[in-house]
Amino acid sequence: MPRVHLDHSFCLTARCLPGRKRTDYYDRTVTGFVLEVHASGTSSYAFRYQDAYGKLRQRRIAGFGDVTFDQAKKRAQRWRAEVTLGGDPAGQKAEKKAIPNYATLADQHLEYVRTYSRNPGNTESVLRVHVRPKWGKKRLDEIHTPDIAKWLGDLRARGLAPATVEKIRVIFNRSFELALRWQTPGVKANPVRGIQRPKVANARDRFLTAEEAARLLKATQASLNPQLYNIVRLLLLTGARKRELLDARWVDVDLDRRAWFIPTSKTGKSRYVPLSTTAVEVIEQLPRFDNCPWLLPNPSSKRPYTDIKHPWETARAAAGLHGLHIHDLRHSAASFMINAGIDLFAVGRILGHADHQSTMRYSHLANDTLLAAVEAGAAKMAI
Repeated sequence: MPRVHLDHSFCLTARCLPGRKRTDYYDRTVTGFVLEVHASGTSSYAFRYQDAYGKLRQRRIAGFGDVTFDQAKKRAQRWRAEVTLGGDPAGQKAEKKAIPNYATLADQHLEYVRTYSRNPGNTESVLRVHVRPKWGKKRLDEIHTPDIAKWLGDLRARGLAPATVEKIRVIFNRSFELALRWQTPGVKANPVRGIQRPKVANARDRFLTAEEAARLLKATQASLNPQLYNIVRLLLLTGARKRELLDARWVDVDLDRRAWFIPTSKTGKSRYVPLSTTAVEVIEQLPRFDNCPWLLPNPSSKRPYTDIKHPWETARAAAGLHGLHIHDLRHSAASFMINAGIDLFAVGRILGHADHQSTMRYSHLANDTLLAAVEAGAAKMAI
């Protein structure tokens, strides 16, 4: 372990001692500054020190010839100062190398979602189509708030629906929230959290009238899908979500109590849906298949429909209701109940809303009912 006065001239002529694979020349002036000379003739600068636990650590500076001697010495002096003040140069490099890229975090995010979500495909699709192509190769400490804000703005400018951009933002934000929870290297804060969300009016106010509902039901009766008529009738009569009804089982329907039990829903909670006399009559008339537990299965597969998009679009076109979404049947069920004088709290319970805010979207319908009541009262008083 020769100690010498390292300078450019010495480093230029230094040779590996005979019989050794490598000779280390330590500088007398900068503690830990080393010139490593190999038997092959190559040499490089390094810095060695003891960390806080007394363990010998090393960090390579550069190969001889890649930087000047003065540059190598200044780097060694800076690291020596860091060590004196309690720093760990080699540890900092290891921490930097341990920072994963976003693609790794996206894989962990999706794996976690699959442990609890009934439909992880939504997250998988957003990550695969939108987020990974943009950020997958970036290390997590290279992803910054201004860049994300610009990217989201560009997505909106390219014509993506505001709701789609918001879904992308939410899932990207969730990735970094999970990274913080898991103490992932390189993530000290969530760069998505500080992005201001533009106000978007996504709520739909499409409600069927009684006449439109009759036209729709007539069109579904002519559908090539033998179950569409029953599906649409029960969606209107119960206010259930499409997936809740398509996955319904006979064992969860109690016609004597006139109740349908939904074990799990969008909110993650189970609930009972009361069944009107008409809904009970519809269910009693449903075809039943041997060894088939589903209420409204595909008669061919005896399994729940994955979707009913095409027969639905055909029926609504035949009814002249272009643009009507199948989820609007749920809104329509609520509007019919409220216009019949049912209070918002009861409607929210039937629909399975997690909080009253979801039900408040129908408050203007309730107000119409109240106005009709006061008008009727005023007319009766003849004031």
